[in-house]
This record gives sequence, C-alpha cells and structure tokens, in this order.
Amino acid sequence: MGADDYITKPFSPRVMVARVEAVLRRIAGGDMEGPNVEINDTPIRIRDLEIHPGQHLVHRNGEPIELSRTELQVLALLAGKPGWVFSRQQILDGLYGDKHAVTDRAVDVQIIGLRKKLGPAGKYVETVRGLGYRIKE
Repeated sequence: MGADDYITKPFSPRVMVARVEAVLRRIAGGDMEGPNVEINDTPIRIRDLEIHPGQHLVHRNGEPIELSRTELQVLALLAGKPGWVFSRQQILDGLYGDKHAVTDRAVDVQIIGLRKKLGPAGKYVETVRGLGYRIKE
C-alpha cells in the first residue's frame, strides 16, 4: 500500500520525527548524494577491493558486489582516507550534511550490511571501540 517505514511501539517522538524527516528528504530528492561524499570516476583500491564511486560499482577480486547507495557512500568515505577513524556523527555529516534527523546508530546498521555484502573483505571495515569506524590500511 506504499508504506515506506515502520515504527514499533513504544517509540520516542524524536525517532518518529527523524523517520518522517528522512522520508520527506527522500521524496524531495534531498539525500540523493551526500554533500561531503565526493562522487568521481577515480577508483579507490583497498587490497582486493576496487571501488568506483562515480559508476556505483564495487568489485572484489574482479567480482561485482551489489551495494545500496548509502552503503557505497559509507564505503567510499572510509576508503577515501584509509586508517582514519570516522565517528558515527562524521559519517552521518558526510552522507547528509549537518541537516539530518537520523540517529547515529543508523550508521551501525549500514556498517553491518556493508560488512555482510563485502564477504571476506568485510573485515577491512574496523570498529574502533568508543570512537567509530575505519578502513584498515
């Protein structure tokens, strides 16, 4: 019937407002590409991964990996500066700018999905306890 999201009870009003604003952004096309994630044709290589952000392609050992737009943006952000630690807030700011109403734990969900889809290369995405995430150099 066109449902875009679902919230279970009990829920906080902040979560509801954040989800409604996210849906409105999607409808308006406001989050098509994050303001701080550069989309270009320069491939990024991390070990056996080859990331082509501008073409929305990721290959591991020559095999294509299907990623969502957000997963690709997170991967491109982290891979753009290997070894650098990005906090959840920095990742959200990189994806949506400073005007977002998404909780920082949404980053964890994207990271989990990203690791799963990357398979053995998922271990390159490292959790830095208490700080955030990074791509291992």
